[in-house]
Amino acid sequence: MAETPLEQQSVSSFADLGKEMWSYLTGKGAVINYEFVDMTVEVPRETGADAARAVWKLNGSLRITTAEGSPAK
Repeated sequence: MAETPLEQQSVSSFADLGKEMWSYLTGKGAVINYEFVDMTVEVPRETGADAARAVWKLNGSLRITTAEGSPAK
């Protein structure tokens, strides 16, 4: 079965995009580096506009390396 090129696939959410990118990059020796500078993320603890939120502060680097056939840790 032929794979559809990534740029031609329909992505409906950020999570879908992440899954597709991971699938595309796995086995290609890819490394993804993200750098966060004073980034604040508010994560709701439940649904609703007035829900309490956990606040995450990110300031540093995150490195994601893809690999094929690696055992889960």
